[in-house]
Amino acid sequence: MLKKKLSLPAAWDSKVLKDEEWVVQISQGQNDELVQAVSKLQSKGLDWEHSVLEDYELPRWTDEIVHIQQRLEGGLGFLLLRGLSIEGIDLETAKQMFWGIGLLLGYPEPQDASGKLMHHVKDTGKDLTHSEIRFYQTNLPLSFHNDGADVFMLMCYRSADRGGLSKIVSAVSVFNTILERRPELAVVLQKPFFFDTRGQQLPDTPPFQEVPVFIHYRNHLHVLYKREYIELAQRFPEVPELSKIQKEALDLMDEVCEELALSFVMENGDIVIANNYDMLHARTAFEDEASRPSMRHMIRLWLSLENGRSLPTEFAMTREFSHSYRRRLGLVL
Repeated sequence: MLKKKLSLPAAWDSKVLKDEEWVVQISQGQNDELVQAVSKLQSKGLDWEHSVLEDYELPRWTDEIVHIQQRLEGGLGFLLLRGLSIEGIDLETAKQMFWGIGLLLGYPEPQDASGKLMHHVKDTGKDLTHSEIRFYQTNLPLSFHNDGADVFMLMCYRSADRGGLSKIVSAVSVFNTILERRPELAVVLQKPFFFDTRGQQLPDTPPFQEVPVFIHYRNHLHVLYKREYIELAQRFPEVPELSKIQKEALDLMDEVCEELALSFVMENGDIVIANNYDMLHARTAFEDEASRPSMRHMIRLWLSLENGRSLPTEFAMTREFSHSYRRRLGLVL
C-alpha cells in the first residue's frame, strides 16, 4: 500500500499548467510531409489497414516523436497535438494520416474482443440497455476514466454543434489529494473493485474483472478507473455489493477528479495523446443538429510504447492492459 505522496512530473496542477507545456504545434512542413506520404500510399492502393510503419516516409517527424514519447512516459503524461490540417480531407484520408502518426509513436493494440485497431467515437443512437454498447458509443457525458494499452490517441475529425468539452486530470495528483484528505480511502482504492467488461472480456474469463483502482508498482502509480462500469458490474450475482466505504472512496475520487481537471475544446484536426496509467479523461454530453450529416466524430487508437514501463501482474488479464502486458513479455508478434 502506498501511503505517501508522489512528486513526479505527471503529478501536475491544472491551475498553474501553461499552454506551452502541453500543447505541441505541428509545423506546416510536418503537415505537408504527412499529406504527401498518405497521397503516395493511396496512389499505390494501400489503405490504413494494410499500411505499416515502413510505408510512411516522415523524416521531419522523427525528433518530434521521440519528444512526444518522453512526454508520455516520464513527463507530464499527456499532450495535445495541434496543427494537423484536415479541412476538406475525407474520412479515409484522415484515418490514414492518423494511423501513420500512431505507427511512428507505438504499436496499435486491439480495442475490443473482435480485435479492431481503430475505433470511431461517435453516437450510435443506441443506449446502455444494449449490453455490448459502451459509453463512447453514446452522446452521454463520460465521467473520468482511462482507456486501454499504454496510451490512447484521439483525433477530432468533426466537433459537436454543442457540448463535448474534453477534460483530463492527473491520476497521480488525484491520489495525492485523496491521501491528504482521507488516507483511509486511499487504502480502499488500492484494494480490488469489480468492473463490468461490457462483453469485451478475454476468452474464457467472466464478464467482469477484479482490479484495484490504484496499484503502486516499481515506483509508478497505476490507475484503472471507470465508475460507471464498477456500478454496472453490480448486475452480476457473483459480484459483491459495494460497501459504504467503497462508495465513499469512489465519490471522493469523482469529486477530486472534477476539482483538479484541465478542460479544453478539441478543434478539427486536434489529437490528444495520454498515458493511461497516469491520466484519466472525461467529456461532457454533446448534441448535434439532426439535419447536419457530419456529427461529432472522433477517431481513436490504443498504443503500446517502446519506452513503456513495467506493468503489475494485476493487469495481465484485464481487457484494457493485457495486450501491453503481453508485449512486454515478448508474447505479441
